[in-house]
Amino acid sequence: MAFVELFVVALVPVLKTLIITAVGLFLALERVNLLGSTARHHLNNLVFYIFTPALVASSLAETVTSTNIVSLWFMPVNILLTFIIGSALGWILVKITTIPVQFHGLVISCCAAGNLGNLLLIIIPAVCEEKNSPFGDSITCSTNGKAYASLSMAVGAVYIWTYIYNMIRASGTQHHTSTEITKLPSRCIPEKDMDHEAQLALPLIGYQNTHDHQGYVVKKMKQHIKIWTEKINFKMLFAPSTIATIVGILIGVSSLLRKQMIGNEAPLHFIHSSASMLGEATIPAMTLIVGANLLKGLKKSGVGMWVVIGIQVIRYVALPLSGICVVKAARHFGLVGTDSLYQFVLLLQYALPSAMTIGTITQLFEVGESECSVIMLWNYALASVALTLWTTYYMWVLS
Repeated sequence: MAFVELFVVALVPVLKTLIITAVGLFLALERVNLLGSTARHHLNNLVFYIFTPALVASSLAETVTSTNIVSLWFMPVNILLTFIIGSALGWILVKITTIPVQFHGLVISCCAAGNLGNLLLIIIPAVCEEKNSPFGDSITCSTNGKAYASLSMAVGAVYIWTYIYNMIRASGTQHHTSTEITKLPSRCIPEKDMDHEAQLALPLIGYQNTHDHQGYVVKKMKQHIKIWTEKINFKMLFAPSTIATIVGILIGVSSLLRKQMIGNEAPLHFIHSSASMLGEATIPAMTLIVGANLLKGLKKSGVGMWVVIGIQVIRYVALPLSGICVVKAARHFGLVGTDSLYQFVLLLQYALPSAMTIGTITQLFEVGESECSVIMLWNYALASVALTLWTTYYMWVLS
């Protein structure tokens, strides 16, 4: 298929996303104020607690079965690799640019976590519905694509609300603690009230002349484990989307539950239909929030130009190139099968803009909110070009 035709196929879903995003930005303007801060807060809660879990559970229950779930095992691994590679590159970026410590978690998160939810759910069905789509029959393509996108969103949500959530939380906590300590005279800070990390960083004077070195190492390890255990919020391991993922997969792979709930002839099909109806509101609601949140990036600027440029280079150059290497290696060793649509989704997971959930987390901990808005503004502005080009290239390679 001609490269120009594939470019048009890739451009259409991106344009759809941009239009809805622009509507969200317009609704957030002070003159309109239909998506002001209060409205966004309530809509975010609806998306987080109702719409997204309903979409994840209903999509996985319908499309994931005991047969195909085995073939999808590499997707969680692939998403984990995007987080690992992005985190490593983000860590290098914060060391090169020497940005303030409180923004380290934000920058690394923006490099690591892609928008694995609503963008894939918009792009993949739209690509399947195009008449020049390289992925065959539109109905089969849409059904399989919906399963891949739903699983991607579910796995991405688990990683974000465990890894990214706790990274930003740790950075914010460290910043607030350091700020409070610096405001006090040094003589007023008893050692027992010092920050845990500050205590661990004290010189080892008291241990240099002791023979109990092994016992000291064990003690330090226990202190580190205790500190990170206290920082991690294990409740977020069971976020609504995580629970919905478990429920959806259990229904899909269990033949008994599937017969009771999936299909028009199923006695409890109305439960699945209701969840699907709620889930349909997820994509437009999330995309409107994206546009509304981007308005902050037009008003505030709190990060350096080179940090913003570095994040764009990582997300739209380094990660997509590394994704090609990963998927090619997986295909060479027979880990991803022969389904070109599945491979397309795996590749696309490396080329997506940063997850908008990061903005929600920064608002939650009140750290780097304006900086996140600036990063997201440029991230999604460039996504219209970068994502279209990478989508076109991926389809050209796989067709």
